[in-house]
Amino acid sequence: MKILLLGKSGQVGWELQRSLASLGSVIALDRQPSLGLNGDLTNLEALAATVGALKPDVIVNAAAYTAVDKAESEEALATRINAEAPGVLARQAAAIGAWLIHYSTDYVFDGSGETPWPEEAPTNPLSVYGRTKRDGETAIANSGALTIVLRTSWVYATRGQNFAKTMLRLAKERDSLNVVADQFGAPTGAELIADVTACIIRQIFSLADASHLAGTYHIAAAGETSWHGYAQFVLTYASSQGCTLKVPAEQVGAIRTEDYPAPALRPRNSRLNLAKLEKAFNLKMPPWQQGVQRMLDEIQL
Repeated sequence: MKILLLGKSGQVGWELQRSLASLGSVIALDRQPSLGLNGDLTNLEALAATVGALKPDVIVNAAAYTAVDKAESEEALATRINAEAPGVLARQAAAIGAWLIHYSTDYVFDGSGETPWPEEAPTNPLSVYGRTKRDGETAIANSGALTIVLRTSWVYATRGQNFAKTMLRLAKERDSLNVVADQFGAPTGAELIADVTACIIRQIFSLADASHLAGTYHIAAAGETSWHGYAQFVLTYASSQGCTLKVPAEQVGAIRTEDYPAPALRPRNSRLNLAKLEKAFNLKMPPWQQGVQRMLDEIQL
């Protein structure tokens, strides 16, 4: 099996390099051209040429414009990367008979209500980022390619910066700490997303005809919390491991979304219904606390 991986240096892309390695030959690209191949999603012509030259069995697109607030003033760039480029990849996949695995986001929803979002729920993004990711989904759906779109939320990784690391740093430096308490979701590790992706690809290619598995799925860790609850969990665990904090978990203040204004609106309800994914691929998603605790152990508190 030949796999083309785009966005190899991002949180999910980095983990995908590991998880996909046992499936076959992985050609991993990022924005920098390599050996005549180009994984830059802003260069649509070169991107199409790369797919045409490689003719992979699977394209895994882990590249995206994810600067949620900056997207409000860079709509054209976000549109090129999040909407136009996935459309190019999907049409190229259709032309060569390849599968496309693409990642999307809870930001395609407006965050209303308290019920976990099913895949078929109407989209109504609140931000430029959400709209461009929704438009990418639409372009993929219209391509005629065999595709799997995986919507996820609250992604973190041990590598690079993340919410947990920021909370630990601030709790060590500051005398007080306030965190938004009216946005709900499930912290989801890039490692988990990558492992499930590999499981999906393995199942697809074990079947003579897996076209019935094509579609959109929600992928996240099980359970739910608020950003405030997430912060408290991180600080409670850090304290149990002997980490000295100026702000203990019980003293973290709970604030409203309106108290922490940002250029882009955030969905308050980022809960995702996982039933379709778990049934289709015979999976059971682990609780979010499990992955976060492992990440905290890995960063050596």
